[in-house]
Amino acid sequence: MAVPTQFAYRTSKNLGAVDAAPVYQPLPDFTRPEGNLRCCVYSPCGRYFAWASPERVTVADASIGHVITTLPAENVFELGFSPLGSFIITWQRPSKDDNGDAVKNLKVWTVLEGENPGMEADEHTVVGRFVQKSQTGWNLQYTFDERYCARVVTNEIQFYESQDLGTVWNKLRVEGVSDFAVSPGKNHSIAVFVPERKGQPAAVKVYNVPQFDGPVSQKNFFKGDKVQLKWNNEGTTLIVLAQTEVDKSGKSYYGETTLYLLSANGGFDSRIELDKDGPIHDVTWSPNSKEFGVVYGYMPAKTTIFDTRAKATHSFALGPRNTILFSPHGRFVLVAGFGNLAGQMDIYDLEKNYQKICTIEASNASVCEWSPDGKHILTATTSPRLRVDNGVRIWHVGGALMYNENLQELYHVTWRPQSPTMHPIEDPLHPVPTPHASALEYLGTVKTPSKPAGAYRPPGARGQVTPLAFKREDEGGAAYVSNGSLSLGIGVNGFGKPRKREVPGAELAPEEGDGTTNTAADGDEQLSKAALKNKKKREAKKAKDAAEKAAGLTPAPEKSLPGAFPSSSRSPERRDRKGHERNRSRGYVEPRPHSRPDRRDAKRGAQDRQQQQQPHLKTPPAPTPAPTPTSKSNGVPPPPLKPTPKEPTPHPDVTVTSPGTPSQDKKTRALLKKLRAIDDLKMRRAGGEKLEGTQIKKMDTEEEVRKELEGLGWNE
Repeated sequence: MAVPTQFAYRTSKNLGAVDAAPVYQPLPDFTRPEGNLRCCVYSPCGRYFAWASPERVTVADASIGHVITTLPAENVFELGFSPLGSFIITWQRPSKDDNGDAVKNLKVWTVLEGENPGMEADEHTVVGRFVQKSQTGWNLQYTFDERYCARVVTNEIQFYESQDLGTVWNKLRVEGVSDFAVSPGKNHSIAVFVPERKGQPAAVKVYNVPQFDGPVSQKNFFKGDKVQLKWNNEGTTLIVLAQTEVDKSGKSYYGETTLYLLSANGGFDSRIELDKDGPIHDVTWSPNSKEFGVVYGYMPAKTTIFDTRAKATHSFALGPRNTILFSPHGRFVLVAGFGNLAGQMDIYDLEKNYQKICTIEASNASVCEWSPDGKHILTATTSPRLRVDNGVRIWHVGGALMYNENLQELYHVTWRPQSPTMHPIEDPLHPVPTPHASALEYLGTVKTPSKPAGAYRPPGARGQVTPLAFKREDEGGAAYVSNGSLSLGIGVNGFGKPRKREVPGAELAPEEGDGTTNTAADGDEQLSKAALKNKKKREAKKAKDAAEKAAGLTPAPEKSLPGAFPSSSRSPERRDRKGHERNRSRGYVEPRPHSRPDRRDAKRGAQDRQQQQQPHLKTPPAPTPAPTPTSKSNGVPPPPLKPTPKEPTPHPDVTVTSPGTPSQDKKTRALLKKLRAIDDLKMRRAGGEKLEGTQIKKMDTEEEVRKELEGLGWNE
């Protein structure tokens, strides 16, 4: 009989371990712990299962469920194992002792009693203690053989021998390092990340341990505030997913993402060019370490398989997807859309030319993992993302539901790690195993809709073909095109023309570029009753104005008097002001119109305007022509006399004398105000008040202010 797979889950009240296919029953000898259990974890080798309670940490044998040992560690919030299960690492919240010093909250323990030489059977040995403030990236990173482990500190990465964590074995000095990843392969490589700093580009460097003289591979790039470093299983190639906090182009609220590929020996590095605009949703290595999959682009997203030279080998159909997972044996690939998407999972067979096997509907799923045997998929709905309908479901690769368990406030669920060699894959699709009774019960309660509901359609659009503008790209619609702005705009993504600004009741203007004009009948049909009534009123008023103008009822414009200015509708002061505005420099600032003028200034301005208007009022009237004499004899008028040339009448002198230009008056008022403030400061200092340095400096400028006033012609 094949070794059954196993998964564990943690709820708000207890913790459980279940043997999955083919038995689907709880682990027989495992006693479910109850209470406030903060975390649980399997060791990477699959031998141990540990969980933390407020009082202690318990380690059990994962195969049978017996408790192996307990660790006297209180209030542990994070647990981790070394790759071979020799050490267990605990993390507690940062705190301080009685002296105010930080407590070493990261501890490394041996798993089994008596494992280290010289240790008694009833003792627990703490191999190392560290101060670790951040919960993000809290754990140590081990090499595949547990020979070395590493942790990042300020501007360096410290290496330790796993058996002696009290002494630093070696240091990798990198200025500004913020993240690193140890290779899981047998080559002992390490990748470090340095973010952008002071205009310098971000960098990812690969070193061989312990040759830290120089990087064997390096990639510099901009737009990298943080990264995800993903090694393949062999540790020969590294994927760098770089992301910025803010997208300066304005295309996305969630920053900009780029993808790079580096080889561990320095033989290849390149940026991965993606042929669809939009963010990178997910990237995952295949277990064979020879290819990887990327989900990218605006929805509907595109999924592409690349080789280790960043060349695209296959692209799947567009769809609302944001997750890609390879099966442990590398035969199948799962492309799904979770989160705010519908939860559909597409299964493809890579050995049969990427043939699609099935589509599974796993709505509201927040966890999705392949089983170690490569034949089943676990999905779960967990809290706090969704506090209702929490539970675990296991699906067969062919699309059938195999197991269902509903749970209250499910926080965590995970498979027990097992080597793929323990589950040789022959023909996973045949025969299809028999579902568990819980799956049949669940399927009996699910109501199958008689017909797909689809998107809502208003009554006027029902029974018609959906326009292409309202279809997704994978359904034959227009591709999404970002306009580079975060504001909501019309006319984006091929949805018709930009919307015009319309005023209710106003006439509709003809569109630009349209050679035809809407007729009155067409416009009347589109207007409402109120708009049509307003339109008739406007047309009647226009007809009335035109009739009055034709009858000569419109007053004629006044004729200008000789010697007067060409236009009497504007005063000389305003004309001069207009001409002066054309000649003003760019740095001129118009005086504030709402400032309250002084009474003396208002009186002076009134006098100036009166003097400017006097030439218009005293213009002499034109001389009246004398009567023409006529002849008494024959009544024939005499021949016209030659006009006597007269000297041209000189224009009246309209020069206006004012006490000063407005700019000089404004400057004088400002200086007087400053002088009054200085006098006030003098009185305050004479009264014994202590002045500030700026106030004393202001008092020292009194002599300069008085000189400026004298230069402007002001006298006390």
